Amino acid sequence: MSLLAISLFVFTMALSLWATWRVKRTVMKYSEVPAASGHTGAQTAAAILAAAQIRDVEIVEEEGFLGDHYDPINKRLVLSSENYHGTSTAALGIAAHECGHALQHKVAYAPLEWRMAAVGATNYANMAVTFLPLLGMFTGFLSTYTGLLIMAIAWGVIMLFNLVTLPVEFDASNRAKLILGQMGFIRQGEEAVAVNKVLNAAALTYVAAFLTSLIYFLWYLIPLLTGGRSSND
Repeated sequence: MSLLAISLFVFTMALSLWATWRVKRTVMKYSEVPAASGHTGAQTAAAILAAAQIRDVEIVEEEGFLGDHYDPINKRLVLSSENYHGTSTAALGIAAHECGHALQHKVAYAPLEWRMAAVGATNYANMAVTFLPLLGMFTGFLSTYTGLLIMAIAWGVIMLFNLVTLPVEFDASNRAKLILGQMGFIRQGEEAVAVNKVLNAAALTYVAAFLTSLIYFLWYLIPLLTGGRSSND
């Protein structure tokens, strides 16, 4: 492996770790800042869904820090225990963000529909970028060109998936900030600032994922376009 390849790996790993550290640090900080409304994350989510006349989404509690997510297939809004029961600005912001995805689903928000449609292909692409280098390293089964082509396609799929994810996540956060203020769960001023910081920090993880996939896509694509060889050979 060349020095450039090692540097690329270290940079993308550091970027991912920094984004993860930043969101964990921010969430932990604002989990100590209570929202004056006194509502829990679960209560906030239930009220938002009810106001939007969404009655087929189940709100469930799940162990694990920052495991919050919206499952569009099973219509489940999953909140970590801290946010399900928590009354902090962080808990309400995260709960409202996941509700933002449910709202997107209800109105068939195009980027969310694209993202859902791409899940299967992205899973296969992730398997390819994980196991193909090992296959080539230990067996020599694929030619350099074929290996580069498959890796470029796989990283391209992942990159496009991460690109589509950006508007999905930013839109959900914007919906959350607006709704929390309109429904009176969050006060303007310190509480609104806290929610903004939590959701903006969370967005960094998606930006980092996109940049990482873009870098690796170009890493494998450029040798194909220029007729060069991968620095991994």
